[in-house]
Amino acid sequence: MANDSQLRASEIKDVLLSEIEHYEEELHAEETGEVLEVKDGIARIYGLTRAMASEMLEITSSETGVGVTALALNLEEDNIGAVIMGDWTHLHEGDQVRRTGRVLEIPVGNGYSGRVVNALGQAIDGLGTIATEGTRQIDVVAPGIVKRQPVKEPLETGIKAIDSMIPIGRGQRELIIGDRGTGKSAIAVDAVINQKDTGVICIYCAIGQRAGKVANVVEVFREHGAMEYTIVVAANASDPAPMQYIAPYAATALAEHFMWQGKHTLVIYDDLTKQAQAYRQLSLVLRRPPGREAYPGDVFYLHSRLLERASKLSDDQGGGSLTALPIIETQGGDVSAYIPTNVISITDGQIYLEPDLFYSGVRPAVNVGISVSRVGGNAQIKAMRKVAGSLRLDLAQYRELEAFAQFGSDLDAATQRQLARGERTVEALKQPQYQPMKVENQVATIYAVTNGYLDQMPVDQVRAWERGFQDYLAAHAANVLSGIREEKTISEEVEQKLIAAIQAYNETFADLQESEKIGADDEAGAKPAPATV
Repeated sequence: MANDSQLRASEIKDVLLSEIEHYEEELHAEETGEVLEVKDGIARIYGLTRAMASEMLEITSSETGVGVTALALNLEEDNIGAVIMGDWTHLHEGDQVRRTGRVLEIPVGNGYSGRVVNALGQAIDGLGTIATEGTRQIDVVAPGIVKRQPVKEPLETGIKAIDSMIPIGRGQRELIIGDRGTGKSAIAVDAVINQKDTGVICIYCAIGQRAGKVANVVEVFREHGAMEYTIVVAANASDPAPMQYIAPYAATALAEHFMWQGKHTLVIYDDLTKQAQAYRQLSLVLRRPPGREAYPGDVFYLHSRLLERASKLSDDQGGGSLTALPIIETQGGDVSAYIPTNVISITDGQIYLEPDLFYSGVRPAVNVGISVSRVGGNAQIKAMRKVAGSLRLDLAQYRELEAFAQFGSDLDAATQRQLARGERTVEALKQPQYQPMKVENQVATIYAVTNGYLDQMPVDQVRAWERGFQDYLAAHAANVLSGIREEKTISEEVEQKLIAAIQAYNETFADLQESEKIGADDEAGAKPAPATV
């Protein structure tokens, strides 16, 4: 018994000696600082001498014990200026701050599809936590030119006026610009709805909007089945300025996750004017020098490093794409203001929406004179390029002639014909909201109007004609639509079938109008004559 206890004691002794020999003391050093002051969502922090620019800092409130994320923006000699990502009202002087060692990043993954999240990637739709697949830095260097290929694949919006005259390609940056209430968001929402069954993943980034408006957009997406492939990133007007500032970068990081997997993405920034205003607010509180219109000098870099991330990757890199539709709000049509000129110079074209057109009933209110796509016909299928080749120029000339014709009625026959064709073209390009049209249907309508098949049609009946014509094609000439869709061009055979369908429908439409007119006359004749006194 004594031998057993001695044996156990010697074993324990050996184990202890072995542990002591192999013991290595690990020192864990953690750099901490403290808050000097907090105001307007900005914290001045002392002590973190090794902090990086854009590093995430963790501020622990001494009042509640809850940690809040802050973003180090200004690295000064004796302190750091950091913007607080969340509620800053319970933070006070003396609260402890520690470094995370990570630059600002958000979780990403397929689980985000169909969800509404804030600028930090946290769910705000009440549908539970999101399954993530890792994280991405929200502000990264854009892919270099070697990793890209030219933009040549169409991204159809479903809007006739845009797909025919201002085409957008996958990987392009196309600015939507106009005054408040001219239908900018409507174009973006229609573009998202039109991506159904195309494999394009959409990210709608709402910056500085009313929460009610964002909820309405989400509801529209749900109604049209678009929420299945859409992520909504919301930094509402009630959210702090830092959240509005980082929201577009967060949305782009979510899209890049899919782009590098070889998928196609569409990101809508609604709108970057609000982001620039949030950045101006932060910058002024951080005591950065104000420049033109009180914006700091680097506000151009704010948008250029964001929009430069839109690209069409080369086939070696998977061939994915990120298409950007930034929205900018102008004041009184002033496209020469600071932020509008900045973004116009960064993007590959702009869609300018004009209030006068909008209020006169031309919707979408696209001004074809100063709207442009710098990718052009490369972002169109051959069929659309063929039928819409002269459309933009014809419409611009019509607008000039229309203004000229107001001053005199003695116009020659050629001018009158051009005015008549222009009126009918404008009518044919009108389109209700939330009703995007497939490209083959657009081609059929534009072919009819540009080749003079509607020249004798009363202007007020053009839209009724178009609705009926689309129904007629679906019922009696589906092979025309499928031919355009599959061949992506108008072969001679398809063109002859399309002409036959237009002529056949024109006869049907004329008979229908005549019978309706006779019915209306009979009804008027059947009314009793007014009693005479």
